[in-house]
Amino acid sequence: MAEVSIAIVAYPDCLKSTVQGLEEMFTLASKLSRNSDIEATTFVYQTLEWPETFETRASLPLFQVVILPPSLKRGFDMVSDPALSKWLRYQHQHGAILTSVCAGTFLLAHTGLLRHKKVTTHWALVDTFQDHFPGIALQSEAILINEGDIISAGGMMSWVDLGLEIIAQQASPKLMRQLGKMLVVDTGQREQRYYQQFVPNLTHGDVDIIQLQHLIQDNCDQPLKITELAQRINTTVRTLQRRFTKATGLSPQLYIQRVRIQKACELLESSRQSFESIAGKVGYDDVGACRKAFIKIIGLTPQAFRKRFG
Repeated sequence: MAEVSIAIVAYPDCLKSTVQGLEEMFTLASKLSRNSDIEATTFVYQTLEWPETFETRASLPLFQVVILPPSLKRGFDMVSDPALSKWLRYQHQHGAILTSVCAGTFLLAHTGLLRHKKVTTHWALVDTFQDHFPGIALQSEAILINEGDIISAGGMMSWVDLGLEIIAQQASPKLMRQLGKMLVVDTGQREQRYYQQFVPNLTHGDVDIIQLQHLIQDNCDQPLKITELAQRINTTVRTLQRRFTKATGLSPQLYIQRVRIQKACELLESSRQSFESIAGKVGYDDVGACRKAFIKIIGLTPQAFRKRFG
């Protein structure tokens, strides 16, 4: 019987439901493995309280998998803890797969091991992550990215995806699928962008751009010309493009598109209006162009989005 040793690092203010959920998932996977025709695998996990466990024990074993859960609030994950980073690097150097969920990716980034890796985190943390770690390749549309020795999962509940991925990688995809059926969990591929909402940044301090953001939000169903937006704040189109992009992270054109598609998502969820009608209500004369933009940003067709969330 194969054994897989797993460490779940319960750092200050981490999401305890993730810790308990993963413990129960690995327990169920071990039980299911023993009672099936699959080669038996036992998942042996330890929950390590940081820093208490590390201070009271002279030494800790090497693990095959280390998991960093999400954070319940900003704090510990945002500040580098040299001792934790050193321990994570030590585990990695000795063959451990380092994994994270949501804000746990910040703790991975502090180790310096992500320079040549692609990772994901919660869509709402993208700007903060990029500000702190501009050299790391972040792909926030993905719910889970497996780079072999580094696995990261996006949203707070994507610990389910991570747990299933670990089971598939360390035991077998068949066991993972059987567990998914037992738990009534979708084991098919998904993307985080299906779930993300466009939340405008209104805290950047450029009052002229904030004024335009409010105008766009209130008038996204109307034709919005960049020249007219520039005139609103008495500047040139070129200066508007530069200031708007600096303040929001998006060009005015892309920002307008994101506002319109977010409004389309809300109407698809809350009404039974046809997409043709919705396209017109969010400022698109061309339904085809609206559909194309929707699929590019959300990753689903409008029909599939409504079926999933309506």
